[in-house]
Amino acid sequence: MNALLPTVADVEEADARLSDWLIATPVLESETLNARVGCRVLVKAESLQHGGSFKIRGALHRLLRLSRTEREAGVVASSSGNHAQGVAMAAKWLDVPATIVMPRDAPKIKQFNTRALGAEIVLYDRYKEDRERIAASIAEERGAALVPAFDHADIIAGQGTVGLELAAFARRRRLPLDGLFVPCGGGGLVAGSGTAVTAAFPECRVYAVEPQAYNDTALSLAAGTRQVILNHAKTTCDALMTPSPGAITFAINRELLTAALPVTDAQVAHAMAFAARYLKLALEPSGATALAAVLAGVPPDHVCIGVVLSGANVDRDLFVRSLNDYPDP
Repeated sequence: MNALLPTVADVEEADARLSDWLIATPVLESETLNARVGCRVLVKAESLQHGGSFKIRGALHRLLRLSRTEREAGVVASSSGNHAQGVAMAAKWLDVPATIVMPRDAPKIKQFNTRALGAEIVLYDRYKEDRERIAASIAEERGAALVPAFDHADIIAGQGTVGLELAAFARRRRLPLDGLFVPCGGGGLVAGSGTAVTAAFPECRVYAVEPQAYNDTALSLAAGTRQVILNHAKTTCDALMTPSPGAITFAINRELLTAALPVTDAQVAHAMAFAARYLKLALEPSGATALAAVLAGVPPDHVCIGVVLSGANVDRDLFVRSLNDYPDP
């Protein structure tokens, strides 16, 4: 695999490694959603993946690529929750010691699930401390391998299998997939999935969807270089509070993306309620961002678009609040 920029061939190799381990998550449709958006919408329900998010794909692929000696030394990752659970689950399956650096304010359900999978958790203050530095220090001290949340070729290739499955679905049904909307934090999911989808549908336009308060990819695309969000704003989309795109992911996304679209927390809450009512799916805020962008409106010339629902690990009170706030989404 190219150490820097993974290709569709790398995504296909990752798919071959992962296919016996993971769920080929369903692609759903809703007449209500199609009518609301004005085109055909293919909903990739990655919220139904093992661990409740797409993150197991990249995490497991990274661990499968490690040597036996490297696995015995253990792995270290930093994450607000979904990557943490993905690494912890992959490590449990492969009998690898795992340490996860998590923010103290990560949703309780994500902390609980990570511990339940057997990983050691090291908590930090996301507003005052550098999680990457903490993880690197632990890895160096223990001789463990780092499992980055997004900025690694193995991770991007693993996440790209989401797009590979969606593209295969569209091709089997002879659907002209001309748009792809993907949640974006560090950019690994959209980089990998967009690479896979555009290989099958070269004219497909790819949109990264970010929380309005963490629009670092949009700012970076406009500037032509990686930008950093410095204000530590609050958002319910905890999994997407990444202050800057990755070096590898941005190298891909600056060429791949048509645009990066912002969504507000209110739009995300509305999308969560919509998914619960019409798709019968529970989504966390970060997992609902792409749906939020689509419900807010898509370019009128799209015929068939793909929307990735990336995660389901939502605290109960937040989920109930979104249903109460939008009783008729």
